[in-house]
Amino acid sequence: MKRLWIMAALAMVPMGLAAQRALPAGTILPISINQGINAEKARPGQEICGVVMQNIPGTSIHRGAKILGHIVESTAIRNGPKRLEIKFDAVETHGLRIPLKAGLRALASYTEVASAQIPEDSPDSGVVPEDATTQQIGGDQVYRGGGPVAVGTQTVGRPTPHGVLALPRVQQGKACRGALEGNDRPQALWLFSTDACGVYGYSNIHIEHAGRTDPQGAIILSAKKGKLNINSGSGLLLRVQGA
Repeated sequence: MKRLWIMAALAMVPMGLAAQRALPAGTILPISINQGINAEKARPGQEICGVVMQNIPGTSIHRGAKILGHIVESTAIRNGPKRLEIKFDAVETHGLRIPLKAGLRALASYTEVASAQIPEDSPDSGVVPEDATTQQIGGDQVYRGGGPVAVGTQTVGRPTPHGVLALPRVQQGKACRGALEGNDRPQALWLFSTDACGVYGYSNIHIEHAGRTDPQGAIILSAKKGKLNINSGSGLLLRVQGA
């Protein structure tokens, strides 16, 4: 009887979700965090919660899925340097929990996120019209209403209702990689440029360790002076690491 009950429960899970135990290496997850993170107040084990901002192609993850993480360590010297280590542990979607190990490709302040949603030909913020032209965090132009995502005259991707789909590009002098071998699928970049890499809108914050190399998944942010405070609504471009 128990076996029959389990089989019936699995039959109710949408096709493909039950089989998805891990995300392909190189998958990009654009997220917005739900609460601020302050290095002076953060405590080890404290939960971090965010929301995926665009459907992720080739996976079961849809816009609005929850992403969970935690504070690993936080040190803050008054009037001195500050350091914050965080990890993202899983994505929750359709009632399922998919574990992950992810590094940080780019971080953008709430102000940068808001600016990327304002049409270039309009002073008003709000919902982006379907035919608007906007500038991504990092500089790419998005021509909606049938246009491309472009860098100058070069087409690098295409718009979607809640972001863009494009292959990540390498920015000269930056450590972020382009498309990975075995995963050349266009990625969901939300409001970020195809070569977005590093920190935008937080002039004093530095990505000390992106989590790409050992220890994989450990994201370390630091500030030599001033506050290390990531505001609610900030955008993060995470990238899933291999096993």
